[in-house]
Amino acid sequence: MLQKNSNAASVTFQNVSKVYGNPTTGVRAVDNVDLEIEAGTLVTLLGPSGCGKTTTLRMIAGLEMPTEGSIKIGDQDVTTLPATDRDVSMVFQSYALFPHMSVLENVSYGLKFSGFSKDEAARRAQEGLNLVGLAGYGERLPSELSGGQQQRVAVARALVLEPQVLLFDEPLSNLDAKLRRQVREEIRDIQQKLQLTVVYVTHDQEEALAVSDRIIVMNNAVIAQDGTPRELYDAPSNCFVADFIGESNILDCQVTEVSGDMARVDLNGYQLELPSRGLGVGPAHLGIRPNRISIVKAGAKDSLAGEVSRVTYVGNHLELTVETPQGDLFVTTNDVDLPLEKGDQIGMTFAGKGPVLLSD
Repeated sequence: MLQKNSNAASVTFQNVSKVYGNPTTGVRAVDNVDLEIEAGTLVTLLGPSGCGKTTTLRMIAGLEMPTEGSIKIGDQDVTTLPATDRDVSMVFQSYALFPHMSVLENVSYGLKFSGFSKDEAARRAQEGLNLVGLAGYGERLPSELSGGQQQRVAVARALVLEPQVLLFDEPLSNLDAKLRRQVREEIRDIQQKLQLTVVYVTHDQEEALAVSDRIIVMNNAVIAQDGTPRELYDAPSNCFVADFIGESNILDCQVTEVSGDMARVDLNGYQLELPSRGLGVGPAHLGIRPNRISIVKAGAKDSLAGEVSRVTYVGNHLELTVETPQGDLFVTTNDVDLPLEKGDQIGMTFAGKGPVLLSD
């Protein structure tokens, strides 16, 4: 039976850059990135297309070589090592299964080149299939499996090699929404059970929040923020992260006073006391999640005035667009029976942990 992976290793980037074309004038896909991924954790590289996340993953795999800087897996410098000399496995978006081989043969394929006997390779492959919930599927061909089952075969094939680092490149993008939830939960359960080091690339914010110990948000080839899912959601450091991780209202405001680590903030007459987060007196941005805005009666004390311009019922909550002097706010409420219509005047207050000051 596959046990906790004592082979799991950390990953370290020191001042790593990747430039395509001329080192001076070419395209900088990754720009002077420092990161540390602890052994036994699942860390997601998240960001929009072209941000550098896939290039970073490919440099860990040895499929791309850095232009500058160094990469370590555990204590070994692997900066110039080819993929064949690194103890890593990758699960691809396309599954990359051999169509003419059975499921068991696909899973055991890499083991045959790792010094295992035929019987031992078959035994370990069967354990891998058991682990991903595919016991009894070993004799089938990939074409006889659903997309979710094929992805599990790809995961099993990577797991049985017990690599130092397991890499996932957009592994769920070919699955429908329900299957994505199911397979991501299975991946997370396996990672925690075996204490694998996993680096996971996705552009799906919900997927990243659901599976990760830490998320590294990338934008324009650099790291925009690195933190736990809760830190990134509750305390984004800048406007890009606030807007990219989940829904967020970003409003212009004015910091009128800073005392210690607290700031007094004016939002067109609506006053707030918030952590200053290193900002000084002057113009600033305020981020507030839609579900952390409470609706109160129009004219209520210490409330922000607005007019409802849209009400949408989506089953378990209402989605509102509210016009205010600061711009439109997107608001959600679980009170689906709230008697609101277009044109209604309302007041709004912000939850204690709701609003945060943001840098540009």
